[in-house]
This record gives sequence, structure tokens and C-alpha cells, in this order.
Amino acid sequence: MNTGIKQESQLESATLWREREVDVRPDLSQVECELLSPPSRSLNYGGIGAIIGHELTHGYDDWGGQYDRHGNLKQWWTQDSYRKFQKKAECIVNGRLTLGENIADMGGLKLSYYAYQKWVREHGPERPLPGLKYTHEQLLFIAFAQNWCMKRRSQSIYLQLLTDKHAPEHYRVIGSVSQFDEFARVFNCPKGSPMHPAEKCS
Repeated sequence: MNTGIKQESQLESATLWREREVDVRPDLSQVECELLSPPSRSLNYGGIGAIIGHELTHGYDDWGGQYDRHGNLKQWWTQDSYRKFQKKAECIVNGRLTLGENIADMGGLKLSYYAYQKWVREHGPERPLPGLKYTHEQLLFIAFAQNWCMKRRSQSIYLQLLTDKHAPEHYRVIGSVSQFDEFARVFNCPKGSPMHPAEKCS
């Protein structure tokens, strides 16, 4: 596997330690093995479930929403649906570069959370994990946050802000969970606090 990490003399230092280089086909989602871990359903739904939900949500974001179910460029939204989408999009981001990814992050989190709730209704609640003080609902959100756990050099973050369609990892997490009422409920965030704003985009 090509790790994408090269000698500093070969590459600007700002791009060191970014991420692995992979070949991606448009009809295939690549999943890293460490995301498929057995400890609990809540961790799997929060980890890999949120990533799968993220990719599914791209079908309805600012780019994917332009194509019909056959992959043809076609306006299929009603005027009212498009107007509502635009209103929410303006709330989610100031600017256009990261819009689709922000929508997919928020959608992926919600899809994984609701899928986990469905699993619990069908199979019953999971037993607490020994040695942890967190509920399984809390663990789902923690696993979601761990998806974006990354150590970056400041030069790399600066370059990302200029060119990348993804927001910096910290903001991907905070931006998604702070817009989701269930996160605030599970972690008892007071209404009006940064993690439970009175006005939400979702």
C-alpha cells in the first residue's frame, strides 16, 4: 500500500502526515479494517455506521442532489424542496467549499444514530462495557468523534482551509454533534450552550 508519506525534501512540509493515498472508484466505498471492531454495536454504528451514512447522504447534498436515480444530471427536486434545502444550506456553512461534506457529516451521524436505535428496539439494549462510565448512546457519539481524530501540522491545516472540501476534523465533529438534539440529551448539554445552541440548522 502506498502510504502517501514522502521524504520532506520531496514534498512541502505542509502536506506531510495528511492521510493515506488510495485509489477510489466512484461506485465503491473503501472501509479500513480497524473500523469493523467487535466490542459493541454502539461503537460500530458510531464509527463505520456514520461513515456509511455520510456516503449515502452525498446522494442528497448540493452535488448529489443534481442527479436522478439513474445517475443522469436532472432537476428532480420540487421548487419547495430546493428552497428549503438552500435555506438549511445557508445555516450550515458560510461559504460553499465544505457544504456537501458538512451535510454528509451531519446526515451520516443522524443515520447511524437512528439505525442504532432501530437495532436496540429489535434486539434489546446492550450490556454496559466493563470499566467504562459511558452509556452506549454516549459511546456512539464518541466513536463518531474518533473517526476524525487526527494529529496535523499547522501548515497542513492552513492548506486544507484554502483548498479542501472537508472542514478541519475538529469542526467536523463539533459542527455535527452540536446540531443534533440527541447529542445534547445524551450528554446533558444545557440549552443555549455551544454544544446545544438554541437555533439549529438540522
